[in-house]
Amino acid sequence: MSGQYEIIEALKNPNTYEKKPKKIDLIQTHISFIFLADRFAYKIKKAVEFGFLDFTTLEKRRKFCEKELEINKKLAKDMYLEVVPINKLDEIKIKGKGKTVEYAVKMKNISQKKLMNKLLEKNKITKEIIDQISRIIADFHARIEYNSNLGDFNYKVKLDPIVEINWKENFEQTKAFIDKTISSEKFSLIRKSIENFIKNNEELFRNRMKNRKVRFCHGDIHSGNIFIANKIYIFDAIEFNDRIRYSDVISDIGFLAMDLEFRNKPKLAQYLIEKYIEYSKDTKLKKLLPFYKCYRAYVRGKVASLKLNDKNIDKKEIMKARKEAQSYFDLAVKYTLDFSKNF
Repeated sequence: MSGQYEIIEALKNPNTYEKKPKKIDLIQTHISFIFLADRFAYKIKKAVEFGFLDFTTLEKRRKFCEKELEINKKLAKDMYLEVVPINKLDEIKIKGKGKTVEYAVKMKNISQKKLMNKLLEKNKITKEIIDQISRIIADFHARIEYNSNLGDFNYKVKLDPIVEINWKENFEQTKAFIDKTISSEKFSLIRKSIENFIKNNEELFRNRMKNRKVRFCHGDIHSGNIFIANKIYIFDAIEFNDRIRYSDVISDIGFLAMDLEFRNKPKLAQYLIEKYIEYSKDTKLKKLLPFYKCYRAYVRGKVASLKLNDKNIDKKEIMKARKEAQSYFDLAVKYTLDFSKNF
């Protein structure tokens, strides 16, 4: 990411933008820099490689910016605007002159106060809002692709192989954080529980494939990716890895249910699932729900752990990330107990 430093610094200057903003705020995730500049937001992908994603070259970042725009228009059409080049001649400028040195996804800037996770903290998320979100997600799942022609993934109507692949990848990528954000005992417990569950419930996974419940989903539906504004925007769908996005719809809706439980809103989580079942008619999803909630909690624990190695964030943020990761892994342990006792 050292090569991006000059660009990131330039974007803190109002003169870098197409129209000079009055205020610029920078938000970071483990894979992105997001600049909030008045009416617009500009998202730049960090030049990182984590195994499950690779943004290390300019061409890859351009490709995934374009894919992000395409995918996210399905749920947030008027929020995602265009992919813009960042150029350098005498100075660095968005849509400027000279060589293209970076790309950004340009979006409508919606107030961070409208984020669902912020509203949850203030107890401003009602059952009516949860109802609307459930319907939006159910409608989205009904119209997205289920075509399993993914080449190397070798999909047939059988046990979903990606379930095992994703879990093996998760365990491999969290080994480095054993005794940092997850104890060796909890790591072993979760891995053994997952392996046993998959082995003993092949028919459940097979039937989900047969019934076309494995689709190209959003992949990252949690309250930090939902704006409750003049309308509901579910944004930031996974663009960097089709294998992660191609999943059982339970994994999508289960992510938000897990997130609500993580934020001590179990009644809202329960209502979300009840309404989703009502709208989707997917009455059998509860059998696999704890399994997928465990998967989502574990992934969030992994993602928070990755921040420990991010040189762009300060020590205070790293301490926060460590605590957050530990809490997610603890929740994953709880879910293993939920699905183990039922099978």
